[in-house]
Amino acid sequence: MRFFKDLSLSAFTAGFVAVLVGFTSSVAIVFQAAQAFGAMPEMVSSWMWALGIGMGLASVLPSLWWRQPVMIAWSTPGAAVLAVAGAGYGMDEAVGAFIVCALLIALAGATGWFERVMNKIPMALASALLAGVLARFGLQAFIAAQTALPLVLLMLGAYLVARRVLPRYAVPLTLGVGIAFAAARGELAWSAVHFSLALPVFTMPAFSWQAMVSLALPLFVVTMASQNLPGVAAIRAAGYDMPVSKLITISGLFTLVLAPFGAFALNLSAITAAICMGREAHEDPARRYTAAVSCGAIYIVIGVFGAAVTGLLTAFPKELVATIAGLALLGTIGGGLAAAVRDETHREAALITFLVTLSGVTLAGIGSAFWGVVAGALALGIQQLGRKKAAPGKDIAPACKIKQEAKAAIGKNSP
Repeated sequence: MRFFKDLSLSAFTAGFVAVLVGFTSSVAIVFQAAQAFGAMPEMVSSWMWALGIGMGLASVLPSLWWRQPVMIAWSTPGAAVLAVAGAGYGMDEAVGAFIVCALLIALAGATGWFERVMNKIPMALASALLAGVLARFGLQAFIAAQTALPLVLLMLGAYLVARRVLPRYAVPLTLGVGIAFAAARGELAWSAVHFSLALPVFTMPAFSWQAMVSLALPLFVVTMASQNLPGVAAIRAAGYDMPVSKLITISGLFTLVLAPFGAFALNLSAITAAICMGREAHEDPARRYTAAVSCGAIYIVIGVFGAAVTGLLTAFPKELVATIAGLALLGTIGGGLAAAVRDETHREAALITFLVTLSGVTLAGIGSAFWGVVAGALALGIQQLGRKKAAPGKDIAPACKIKQEAKAAIGKNSP
């Protein structure tokens, strides 16, 4: 099988780091969302089963089919919305809201309207959006030095040396050094690991207009604006020409099938996708799909073993996770910033997009990724008022043009 020929240690490590970062940074929010609807322990376990199986299959199958790194994740801001708005609703009404949200996501993909909107965003703004989303993780890598200075300095030193001597294996070597150091100091919380299989629990959906307004619509809006928007930016900044509408549809359909078991919303990933699409995953962009497949396979294992694997991932010190995430994303952050400021006519608008996104501001329940694009688009529109209208495709970056510009900006980081 070609996959095993293309697989490398660096690609598998990228997939593992993506899972590590994705789970440890947001699994607690998912637990809170489930508990907001009065979920019993077996239902929480079912949520992990459904999300793990859904993210895994929706990542593995398209990645193998298109041989491109397709990364699907749960909606972290969606979970946050559910954790706050879920009080007063039962699990049956929650599942009904998940189904409605899934139908809306699938409809957004099937009609192609979301991709058409993305095609109108200039490459500079899309790159600035991605850089703003990822830069927060870069900052966290060095903020972690406030509480774990020896660990951060050791990992940073290991990364710099490995980049000089064995650049292809810089991230796995750095991760190994960090784990060894944490283990030697007794900082790995093995007590959190408990072996158990996760079993799906079916919940019959109930539909009410109150749950549609309070749960389904907010979940759909934040998933599209705060997750799928930067997810598409990550794909295009990496230079991949994927069928975005089909991917959105796939995520909606997987959510629809698994919603009765706890899959509240699946969407394109941005942060973990950047880890698997970057040069650190593999020098050859055509072989980076193996990182996404590895990530998806680990998601499936998590879905099957539930609490055991979740405990294993959360056993790592939070400073270690923050540091490896930031270091693994350095190349992608740099490439995004370079593409954002390269064109002087878009530079100021791109910087506004970057800064608003980086700020983390949340307005009307919608995250900074959406407002960054809005602010950048308004700035660009004001700057271009009164100017001669450009020919179609000159200022607007369709998928093919985005791919060409990304190649020029990121060089070896793009296919």
